[in-house]
Amino acid sequence: MLDQPGYYRMKVGDYEVTALSDGTVPIQLHELLTNTDHATIDRLSALNFQTAVEEASVNAYLVKTGGKLVLIDAGAAELYGPTLGHLPESLQKIGVSPEQIDAVLITHIHTDHTGGLMQGNKMVFPNATIYISKPETDFWLTAESRAKAPEKLQRWFQEAADKVGPYLAAGKVKHFDYGKELFPGITPIATPGHTPGHTFYALESKGQRMLFVGDIIHAAAVQFPQPAVTIVFDIDSKAAAAQRIKAFKEAAAKGYWLAADHVSFPGIGHLRAQGNGYIWIPVKYSTSGLGQ
Repeated sequence: MLDQPGYYRMKVGDYEVTALSDGTVPIQLHELLTNTDHATIDRLSALNFQTAVEEASVNAYLVKTGGKLVLIDAGAAELYGPTLGHLPESLQKIGVSPEQIDAVLITHIHTDHTGGLMQGNKMVFPNATIYISKPETDFWLTAESRAKAPEKLQRWFQEAADKVGPYLAAGKVKHFDYGKELFPGITPIATPGHTPGHTFYALESKGQRMLFVGDIIHAAAVQFPQPAVTIVFDIDSKAAAAQRIKAFKEAAAKGYWLAADHVSFPGIGHLRAQGNGYIWIPVKYSTSGLGQ
């Protein structure tokens, strides 16, 4: 097994945030990115000393708030190959067992974010409440919606049923009101587009802000400089692009942290505007464990 980076800790005001690695997976940008062309993908990738086959991270984030352990997204488990599914190991490295997790906040139900909820028929987080937006569960977990969905989405509907369905059946899934604090410092923000109920979670404390942005971005080398570039996984690509453009503009203007599930681990950084796009400035490495 390849070495995994495991975890990275930092503070946001009074709260401790730990980035957790579920692993990485190669993605074929020529096949996946839309609203662009191969030449542009190759040019932007080369500027970042990369190729059009990007190794995307799958990240999750643990927040200690109000005496609770709150996990944001849950990784992919076994669904997308042997280089993923390392979230439990990453938790173990920081001395946390899955049974200790009080809540899991889901940005959206795509199963590289919810696959880790289940291991076979066993709930990985048996004591946790799973928070998901109602538009998201209405889309992925109702028979009516699945019956209307195209064939290309049916695999994701089945995986959603397998991975989220048991928690829903057990009464462990809760919805929330957007804009209303869920836990001390944590507020959900509606960002539909990538999926109908895609959600950001904002963490705020002592004038600091970190936005957990789920799948607002997949291909950093291409989508930071050109935020209008979309991906085949978007349910509504036009809306997804609009959400990304808005989020990047605000983050760059206000200087707050972004934490992204598919940006190279730990996936935390700032944005600086450059021309019509942005430059990603990753969090500075710290050996103190709680640095910024």
